[in-house]
Amino acid sequence: MTYIISDIHGEYDLFLKLLDKIKFSASDKLYICGDIVEKGSHSIKLAKLISRLPNAKCIAGNHEYAFLKYYWGLMQSSPSDFDEILRKLQAYFPDDGYLLDWELVDWFEALPYYIEEREFICVHAGVSLDRERFILPLEKATPEQLVYDRTFKEAAVLPKDGKCVFFGHTPTINMGWESKIKPYLREGARGDKVSDYYKIHLDLGTWISGVLGCFLIETCQSFYVQK
Repeated sequence: MTYIISDIHGEYDLFLKLLDKIKFSASDKLYICGDIVEKGSHSIKLAKLISRLPNAKCIAGNHEYAFLKYYWGLMQSSPSDFDEILRKLQAYFPDDGYLLDWELVDWFEALPYYIEEREFICVHAGVSLDRERFILPLEKATPEQLVYDRTFKEAAVLPKDGKCVFFGHTPTINMGWESKIKPYLREGARGDKVSDYYKIHLDLGTWISGVLGCFLIETCQSFYVQK
């Protein structure tokens, strides 16, 4: 089975609870649309777990990108004092930053900003569309476009391309909806396959709502757990 999730934000225990609910196994796949760190109290513990899951693919969200910009700035100002740089990077995460090591820093830096598969696309905040509402080439998009997009979340922004776009970044509760995954069904589609959807909004504002959910590609079902 193939699951997609976004904006876990350091909620390590809730993430484990969700994996247990869906009975996640070595034969399954998990796509994570960014923002696994900050807000919750177990950012690095969660990142270490995800980085070691061989069947998980994660992209960078705006919170990972902010951390990387801080890291790159430190490297420019004091490139030879690596011990001091690591101490400052650990202090970036006040709750469990002491768990951060260089291996995980390298993992953060290697995160892609989007994933494109045959039937769907994973981004953090959104994609840019041309005047005909077709998705502009993702390989030409800047990290800023992909992690900070402000318009893709709007209900009227529906890409014409055949692939479904999964995204997070803005909590659904901030859009006036419930803490539930928000799918956008194509006109005339039944909704039993992922290509039936224009886009699917995944961010449930977990650090506020206490709700975490994921979407199952094969059946188009959503699964939830709550604190």
